[in-house]
Amino acid sequence: MYDQYDALIFDMDGTILDSEPTHRKAWHQVLSRYGFTIDDEKMVSFNGAPTWQLAQFIIEQNNATHDPHQLAAEKTVAFKAMLLDSIRPLPLMEVVKAYHGRRPMAVGTGSEHSLAEALLKQLGVYHLFTAVVGADDVLRHKPQPDTFLRCAELMGVAPARCVVFEDADFGVQAAKAAGMDVVDVRLL
Repeated sequence: MYDQYDALIFDMDGTILDSEPTHRKAWHQVLSRYGFTIDDEKMVSFNGAPTWQLAQFIIEQNNATHDPHQLAAEKTVAFKAMLLDSIRPLPLMEVVKAYHGRRPMAVGTGSEHSLAEALLKQLGVYHLFTAVVGADDVLRHKPQPDTFLRCAELMGVAPARCVVFEDADFGVQAAKAAGMDVVDVRLL
């Protein structure tokens, strides 16, 4: 189905892993400590962005002066504590399994590298990927193309020969900016 490409790149949260509900739950848990609020729809609009960017938005919306990196770190701790009970692979993981050993594959995510690695290892699929690029591996984040360009570089494949699987507007924009074809998994 994707044989015309030399490499496949997958976003992680909401694309190959059903982790979005857990991310939202962790955010709500942390925000309740401070009396902060954000609706789920607005939270979803930040999918693909680094956690600290959503934290910055939440702080601004709640007229607070908290450190966005500290708030993001608290959310990551809460998320990690919820991991074992809630994370499941999504159907697109079948594409990953089908192309394992046939094409190099990478994960390009807005999550931190260590968190992505932990999630993929927890589900026993880390070994299926040639590379993992997290938000802390690049300077410019989605919708900028850096995450996906770094994936292509680590796999040794020209960007134009890659296809990206994404579930968020920022990620779709990043893939297009990288000169890659993109499959919007929300439309599958």
